[in-house]
Amino acid sequence: MADIVGISNLDWTLSASEISQETDKLIVRTRKVYDQIGSLKQEDVCFENTIKVLGEHMAYHKTMQSILEFPQHVSPDKEIREASTLSDKKMSEFEVEMSMREDVFSNLVSLQQNKKEPFKEPESERYLERLIKLGKRNGLHLSQEVRDEIKEIKKRISDLGIDFGKNLNEENTILEFSEDELAGLPSEFIESLDKSEDGRRKVTLKYPHYFPCMRKASNPQTRQTLEKAFNSRCLKENTAILEELVELRQKMATILGYPTHSSYVLEMRMAETPEKVSNFLSDLTQKMTPLGEDDLQSMLELKAEECKELGYENDNKINGWDLRYYMTRIEETKYAVDQNKLKEYFPLSVVTEGLLNIYQELLKLKFEEIVNPPVWCDEARMFSVKDAESGKLMGYFYLDLFPREGKFGHAACFPLQAGCQLVDGSRQLAVAAMVANFTKPTKERPSLLMHTEVETYFHEFGHVMHGLCTQAMYPIFSGTRVERDFVEAPSQMLENWCWEKEPLKRMSSHYQDGSPLPEEMLHTLIKSRNANTGVFNLRQILLGSFDQAIHTRDKADTASIMAQLSQEIMKVPVTPGTNMSASFGHLAGGYDAQYCGYLWSEVYSMDMFYSRFKKEGIMKSDVGMLYRKCILEPGGSLDAKDMLRNFLGREPNNAAFLESKGLQVETLA
Repeated sequence: MADIVGISNLDWTLSASEISQETDKLIVRTRKVYDQIGSLKQEDVCFENTIKVLGEHMAYHKTMQSILEFPQHVSPDKEIREASTLSDKKMSEFEVEMSMREDVFSNLVSLQQNKKEPFKEPESERYLERLIKLGKRNGLHLSQEVRDEIKEIKKRISDLGIDFGKNLNEENTILEFSEDELAGLPSEFIESLDKSEDGRRKVTLKYPHYFPCMRKASNPQTRQTLEKAFNSRCLKENTAILEELVELRQKMATILGYPTHSSYVLEMRMAETPEKVSNFLSDLTQKMTPLGEDDLQSMLELKAEECKELGYENDNKINGWDLRYYMTRIEETKYAVDQNKLKEYFPLSVVTEGLLNIYQELLKLKFEEIVNPPVWCDEARMFSVKDAESGKLMGYFYLDLFPREGKFGHAACFPLQAGCQLVDGSRQLAVAAMVANFTKPTKERPSLLMHTEVETYFHEFGHVMHGLCTQAMYPIFSGTRVERDFVEAPSQMLENWCWEKEPLKRMSSHYQDGSPLPEEMLHTLIKSRNANTGVFNLRQILLGSFDQAIHTRDKADTASIMAQLSQEIMKVPVTPGTNMSASFGHLAGGYDAQYCGYLWSEVYSMDMFYSRFKKEGIMKSDVGMLYRKCILEPGGSLDAKDMLRNFLGREPNNAAFLESKGLQVETLA
């Protein structure tokens, strides 16, 4: 570890018992820092003994926390995953306790009120303001009795969120199908599935199995069985958790003087109020509904033809288990995109090389792979990141791209060490990990990516770059620590490279002979971008509307609310006995009352892409460097609206967003 500069604290070799011991040590060290600040006399409080001390400690604390808590998502060892989960719970409870330190809060308020002149750095002023704002949102200006109640609620919320995620990570349902029941799926996919004793094929509910089946299995009974199982994952335990979370969040919002949990959350977001979000979602629903109805009608026509041809009964409606299948069929028939043929041109190794080269060129960076890196499993790779012009080391990133038992089931970027300034004026290097679940290679063929997975790869790696390029002073503003309804915008903007001719050529070639992606296939792929636009975006609106619906009331019957909204917004009934929200990890993992941020931030992502890159050149490094400087480097040290204004040279608008959806250009509410 010592020969890799700047990550001496990042140790992935801790045993389960060592994780427990280090958790206790970190708690002791952190409590000592808070005790030190809290015991200061108000007349002695100054920048050096509060803000500077907190900033320095949090740089260390967040890195150590990553070492202790990240393994629950990626370690191949179940005992270590369980120890990491316990550490997460213990640290989360401790953080709740520290966030309720009225003595520390009072000294911060005193510092703000009594300082004779502003701090040298505007970011230090912002840090102090943020700490005080967070203190008030924790009720530190209220009575001891109320603070104690809030503390207990927050601890319970933290524990429930961790349990929700653990249940999903450990979920391991396996269904068995005959090869006839898997008709429509490529033979190589079927051959890759394990066999049971009676020769049936084993299908898990993990992404590399579930999504190919839902897109290509022509037997509706197979799809129905899978979809019901998928949307019943952790049904009993996680439905109870989510509904308790709704009650606890609303209870805390009421105590703090907010009408709803949504009001409490959105106060710190670009959207600001539930009313603005409601107007945004309802206006977009109205605009998208005609497109969605057209999509459903096209699906019904395809379903009628196929049921007649294959001899299946036609119920004359699009069910939950039909949706992805007929979305794929629309792509294949209307746009001539054969996803299984297309993925032969996207072997993971080629995509990775192309993606890394594009990011390096665009942002003027240099990546170098570390040989024999210190990692948590053999599949993970590690790279250093340097500024291409100065050669200055900026940090490191990891790639962990294949599924394993107990591993985090989605694709995500985990910031492991915050890029920030240390007390001696040096910078702590940024470190991040991209975790995904792409199909594993076999003896017969390498890992091949669906185009949607290429898009996911670009998106999540965009978050990695946000973390690595940051120049923020404090961990609280490092990298992706921006307003939650802006955090997706930089990554969403970079998805556009997956729909442009030059980048697509650079990250594709046939896995067998290295031949380039044929021009006709390339053209049809790009043209297909707006395939299923109505249905796809209505589903995003549904999820955002569901999130707002449950977080603007005291209690929520999540299954019935999801069923009602699905019928109203998408015109697609939910499968009886299921509750998709029991596996809607975002709502237990930090996106509560703000899932709409994906659509909200997409407005800004499209404005950035079309106004600058598409106009001036998508591989133009001058624009890329301006983007790095104005959007990535500040982290959360500036308001998102100011960063956008700096990059665009004007106020942002939604014209590009509406045009990208095939809609008439006018201002959204």
